[in-house]
Amino acid sequence: MRLSLLASVLTLSLALGVAVPAGAQSGAALVYTVRAGDTLYRIATERGLNPADLLRLNNLTSPDLSVGQVLRLPSGAAATTPAPTKPAVTKPATAAPANPAPVNVVSGVTVRAPARLTMGDAFVLRLSGQDAGNAVVSFPSETGEDVRKPAEVLTPIGAAGEYVVLGRVVLGKTTPLVYTVRVGQDVLKGSVPVSALDQPIQHLTLAKTLTDRLKAPERPAEEKVVEAAYALRTPQAWSRPFSPPLDSRSVSSSFGQPRTYLAGGPVAYHYGMDFPAKIGTPVRAVNDGRVVIAATYPVRGGLVAIDHGAGLLSLYFHQSKLLVKVGQVVRRGDVIGQVGTTGLSAGPHLHLEMRVRGEGTLPTLYFNRLWP
Repeated sequence: MRLSLLASVLTLSLALGVAVPAGAQSGAALVYTVRAGDTLYRIATERGLNPADLLRLNNLTSPDLSVGQVLRLPSGAAATTPAPTKPAVTKPATAAPANPAPVNVVSGVTVRAPARLTMGDAFVLRLSGQDAGNAVVSFPSETGEDVRKPAEVLTPIGAAGEYVVLGRVVLGKTTPLVYTVRVGQDVLKGSVPVSALDQPIQHLTLAKTLTDRLKAPERPAEEKVVEAAYALRTPQAWSRPFSPPLDSRSVSSSFGQPRTYLAGGPVAYHYGMDFPAKIGTPVRAVNDGRVVIAATYPVRGGLVAIDHGAGLLSLYFHQSKLLVKVGQVVRRGDVIGQVGTTGLSAGPHLHLEMRVRGEGTLPTLYFNRLWP
């Protein structure tokens, strides 16, 4: 953001060691320096301002703010600075994208979407405003796609005028993602372009003892229990950024790789990421949640699934030993099992999936972030 002349004077004063209050007044204009815990909606409403007007006054394309950022305030705004408040745990902890999409407003609710997406991405729509918690969101472009519960009606998560809705882009999708935000009788419709991964098809050559697992009599039961977990819609359970499941960050097989498991067989996507590690290496929960699956199956092998709420599930395949039970509450970093090579596996590794309402999303988008 280009600083105004007033902001430049403020910056020079700080450089010279001159104390300038966060809500300082200069002539008829006011400036405000963003503090930890501030949000644009909170700054605006505590001064009787419309957040959309504050966006326009400062030539902002996103409601995301950074500590130390200088905002211009209308001349009639209160000059007092409120005490810092603790940020809502559901506010995304990531910096604003370099090329954010334009901000849209519907019935006083500010809506921000990603500028663009890639198939397999997880993302958030960010909503702010007094009525943001009353909005309902859906993704009508999912209709006709190979997704579970297409165009499901979603309720924003958050508090204090700052809300998010967790979204996903199904693997194989390259048409624009379309979203709608309804506030009362008013509806906002937007779209985001989607790029392909453009990965070549990987033709796997596996031993018959492994491929036979695809036709094991226990396979229907395995799929049934996993689908039941995908259907869960529990409250958000985490309040801290996600962490990797292993200390090692090396990857042996990438997310979204199209592959065949049998000669001449159908092409299927790789819905997770494979992290090679020695048998017995501790596997850790990526975040807080409740264990909903802990058993051994023909394809996924030693499997643990953790429900994090908000339609988000993490799954840990091929473990040699499971150290948790169904119903157990776990915290980020807790050891839940050990790396192995059980199920449809040709060598020791951990296969990690992050499923949003049942659809696979890129796991690394979550690491060290509160939201993808």
